[in-house]
Amino acid sequence: MLALLFGESRQLFANHFFVKADISFHSGYYPSIFDEARQAEENDNDVSHPDEKEEPKSEGGFLGPPTDWIDRFGRHFRPTLHTHLQGGNIREILPWLRISAELDPHRIEAYTVASYWMRKHLGKVDEAEQFLREGLRANPDSYELLFELGNLYYDNRHDAGRARNVWLAALRLWQKQESGKGMPDNYSLDQITVHLAHLEEQEGNLDRAVEYLEMAKRVSPAPLQLQKQIDEIKQRLPRAGALSSH
Repeated sequence: MLALLFGESRQLFANHFFVKADISFHSGYYPSIFDEARQAEENDNDVSHPDEKEEPKSEGGFLGPPTDWIDRFGRHFRPTLHTHLQGGNIREILPWLRISAELDPHRIEAYTVASYWMRKHLGKVDEAEQFLREGLRANPDSYELLFELGNLYYDNRHDAGRARNVWLAALRLWQKQESGKGMPDNYSLDQITVHLAHLEEQEGNLDRAVEYLEMAKRVSPAPLQLQKQIDEIKQRLPRAGALSSH
């Protein structure tokens, strides 16, 4: 029905509803809800999503102090505080994300963002998994969706085995699609391999953990931090000296 009514222009409407979710969440200010979810991943040792940290308060909110009297006066006529929906009110963004995904089933971030907020802040793990699987039916080669599904299995289902399998599938798809590109999606590779490394470390598979961290280090914006983790894990290996010499 949507395809019949809107044709190719439905992607424009999908973008409109995705932005509508952003406006509902931030009172019209950025970073986007996708960036919020991504930043949460990065802030928790690259392996989970902590609650957002409180932003430092300053005159003028997140815009900082007014630059001059004209700026100060103008702020009386537009929203200047970077506000977020809290608790159950976060569910207000979900209908917009679902409509966006229905209008454009290939908008990956609509599925990943909705899944993140549903499972992390609303406790709707089953609904999050169902929505991700809808996304995978429309986008079976999406390593981003598989990565988020692995997060759900690991963080919410506490099923390390299924999380490993899904993350490995995501890694294979990334290698198939991105490894030969001039500008590959290194952020996703970093996230996938670091999560796999953390899982293997927790499961006692230290050799594998080192292998994945070595992969992540080649594309990570913080290679020294990863090298420190590698060194610490190697100290726990039975043959740490032999591994270090290679």
